[in-house]
Amino acid sequence: MSDSTPQQQRTRIKGIFSLEKIAKVGAGSTVRKTRQTMYWYAEEDEQGIIWVQPLNTNYIPSGPKQEVSRDEFLDQYTPEPEFYTSKVYPTIRKLNQTIAKAERHRTNGDGFSAEYEFNNALHVDVENIRANFGLGLTYLDRGDTQKADNIFERLVKIDAAFEAEHKHLFNDFGINLRKNKMYDQAVKYYSKALGLAPHDENLHYNIARAYFAKANLPKAIEHLKTALALNKDLEVAQKFIEYLKKNNLLPDKSYPGPGTSNSQ
Repeated sequence: MSDSTPQQQRTRIKGIFSLEKIAKVGAGSTVRKTRQTMYWYAEEDEQGIIWVQPLNTNYIPSGPKQEVSRDEFLDQYTPEPEFYTSKVYPTIRKLNQTIAKAERHRTNGDGFSAEYEFNNALHVDVENIRANFGLGLTYLDRGDTQKADNIFERLVKIDAAFEAEHKHLFNDFGINLRKNKMYDQAVKYYSKALGLAPHDENLHYNIARAYFAKANLPKAIEHLKTALALNKDLEVAQKFIEYLKKNNLLPDKSYPGPGTSNSQ
């Protein structure tokens, strides 16, 4: 039997694991050793890399993920299926129900009930992406820019907020920042997203809109051109360029515009 594709022949690691560490407490003759057990959520990705994330005090995976070598993981981490069943799963399930309830309130226009439920979720997991975005959007819906700015400052520090699975959420949030005339925040927000996904033409288009709203025309044009270089068929960027041309706002007269190549 060939072992050339071991990743396809076994189930990837995923679940709750414990890690025991021994620490020294005290000094001199009073020094003593203590054992501390920490619980981690571990998941192996498609490349075989194992990522571990600590559980918070409410048994929710939270905080930055760390890469662990396979040898270290198998040697030091112990599977805890019972702990997952009794502690982690019920808490995650209840958290997701709370967030879903909050999202329904927001969809129905009941902003204060949505705020209450999103805050309940954040009491359990302060870095929960859906809850943070949901609460931020709730504040933006009612024009409470000060509270929305607090959420914005929290979100730009969480890299996971800009991962592909949350793309529809961060797009909605960025668009609403701009609509609420929070242009500086929108630029900072999209700049963070571009740092993680520099070849996303839609992000370049969105940040161009934000720069245009800030009356920074050179930066708006720069990002529009980048968007079209990445995808010459991006219709919204084509229309934006045409708008700039019609209003004599495009200083580069040689720019070919939509539907043509801009090769050097």
